Amino acid sequence: MLAVPESQMHSLQISTNGERSPLLTPPSSPRMQDSCSIAPLTPSQSPRSEARAPQPAPFSVVVAIDFGTTSSGYAFSFTNDPESIHMMRKWEGGDPGVAHQKTPTSLLLTPEGAFHSFGYTARDYYHDLDPEEARDWLYFEKFKMKIHSTSDLTMKTELEAVNGKKMPALEVFAHALRFFKKHAVQELREQCPSLPERNAIRWVLTVPAIWKQPAKQFMREAAYLAGLVSPEDPEQLLIALEPEAASIYCRKLRLHQLIDLSCRPVSNGFLGERRSIDSSFRQAREQLRRSRHSRTFLVESGIGELWAEMQAGDRYIVADCGGGTMDLTVHQIEQPLGTLKELYKASGGPYGAVGVDLAFEQLLGRIFSDDFITTFKTKRPAAWVDLTIAFEARKRTAGPHRASPLNISLPFSFIDFYRKQRGHNVETALRKSSVNFVKWSSQGMLRMSCEAMNELFRPTVSQIIKHIDELLARPEVQGVKFLFLVGGFAESAVLQHAVQEAFTGRGLRVIIPQDVGLTILKGAVLFGLDPGVVRVRRSPLTYGVGVLNKFVAGRHPAEKLLVKDGKSWCTDVFERFVAADQSVALGEVVQRSYCPARPGQHRILINIYCCAAEDVQYITDPGVRKCGAISLELAPAPPGATPTRREIRASMQFGDTEIKVTAVDVSTSRTVRATIDFLSN
Repeated sequence: MLAVPESQMHSLQISTNGERSPLLTPPSSPRMQDSCSIAPLTPSQSPRSEARAPQPAPFSVVVAIDFGTTSSGYAFSFTNDPESIHMMRKWEGGDPGVAHQKTPTSLLLTPEGAFHSFGYTARDYYHDLDPEEARDWLYFEKFKMKIHSTSDLTMKTELEAVNGKKMPALEVFAHALRFFKKHAVQELREQCPSLPERNAIRWVLTVPAIWKQPAKQFMREAAYLAGLVSPEDPEQLLIALEPEAASIYCRKLRLHQLIDLSCRPVSNGFLGERRSIDSSFRQAREQLRRSRHSRTFLVESGIGELWAEMQAGDRYIVADCGGGTMDLTVHQIEQPLGTLKELYKASGGPYGAVGVDLAFEQLLGRIFSDDFITTFKTKRPAAWVDLTIAFEARKRTAGPHRASPLNISLPFSFIDFYRKQRGHNVETALRKSSVNFVKWSSQGMLRMSCEAMNELFRPTVSQIIKHIDELLARPEVQGVKFLFLVGGFAESAVLQHAVQEAFTGRGLRVIIPQDVGLTILKGAVLFGLDPGVVRVRRSPLTYGVGVLNKFVAGRHPAEKLLVKDGKSWCTDVFERFVAADQSVALGEVVQRSYCPARPGQHRILINIYCCAAEDVQYITDPGVRKCGAISLELAPAPPGATPTRREIRASMQFGDTEIKVTAVDVSTSRTVRATIDFLSN
């Protein structure tokens, strides 16, 4: 098979079966790449639960960084004591009544673009700056969402600071990750002075499961830039999917560490009676006494009591409700080893707690005008941050049955700036607005009714309920018994009540871990210790390459016909590697063989195409897009060697959290440097 030369813009694929051709595509056709004929990955049944022998860890400690939209943190565990997960030390600063085991995802850079601070320190320092001085500083918050919302994410994508100034997103993320590395390494040195200088840490970064490959690669590139690991040691860094991490952690919990919302009366107030799930499983425990040996094995193997009570094959949903996104994943527990199998591809969307903040901003726009809010954010950025902090504090106290109104402090800068801009005070603006559920209190605050506050939650919460409902209707998800609600937004009593009310009457048990805001972080540590715990995943998209096939009249469109040397070929045929929602076991690979088009060629490029549909015929079909490229770097032939046809066999793995590729030179059995790039489109 011939592969495209570096200088050649168009290329094709062949195999010895006569069904593909090495001929070039016409210049008007989308570029295709070279591939050999080999059976695509077949749909996987549940793999056999073979015993997994513990592998000696090449590192001493796992450090997981939960890089969230609104808050972030890290935790770690030493490989010689994997049962102990250490949370980071409390951060300086913070808000009254808020646990400080995480810090706001807020980054402050000097006017020159140098790192100044992160977290509470950054937020508070920026807040205390003089308004005129603050205009020159670069303050970033909730910037993780930009990576999800950008459809054409590249290494050059920029982020906008609160003051409107821009800088490369990769540098912003690298600054934050570098901060976490410094903080974590310092704490590890204090606890373990003998920790080796190099390769002692395996790092884990969490990302939403609905993130596409470019966003995952972006986080990896930011970690390289931050110095967490070297590109030469990619396995030292793992990307963990947030709902997967939560699922891994929940399976370790004891019954008293879980709260069963299904046992609460729906009419309960903000927190209600926190009932353990323990009593809910007494009957199941009685039934399982006959298989006591199996249950004992599970618990002694580190599987939590809840999972020991669950029957083999039980299915459950993890709803990860974070600051920026809502992720849904469906798992089945495999007995007796307690490994996990994904039953349906991850779904969700940008329906996190930030949506409530956006609704509040829109409410302010209705009262004071959108133009004023936009101007105020630009001219008084530090005061705007102060206002969002005040709202965040009140948002956390909102509940479905709260009786008293909520007061939100307006910064003096807001009140003064509005009077200067509009010529009248904010109280007058409130009277003139059509918003009758927000008043001006005698203490100089916005006074919101509970109904008004709950209404700010409604659009986001409704989307979460809708997506869970749609998932439950899927045939692959029938028989689900449990819904685990995790993530920072899952701490909200408004969301808890809505989920409880929507699903407990349908036989679904809604369960919340007691440390719900730290579930993902702790689960990410466990994933770093044992990445093979999730044995089967679902491909979120269909991936493949473009090839030429023998043209068949009546089956192939006439416009795809290419005649070369008297032979008829169909161009732009989509050759599938893996289909959307296809079950793929960890370690399962798709193999293709490629040959350089000319002697002395040093590089082979293969374009990858993807789409959401399972069945696709051509790379020009609607919804199909070029999403990445595989690069195979070829070692030069020895001096004086006679040029021969070389075969490079590439193996692509789709069952991990990232798509990976490796390659070997068949004639020499030597490894070929192979990379896959989703950020250069």
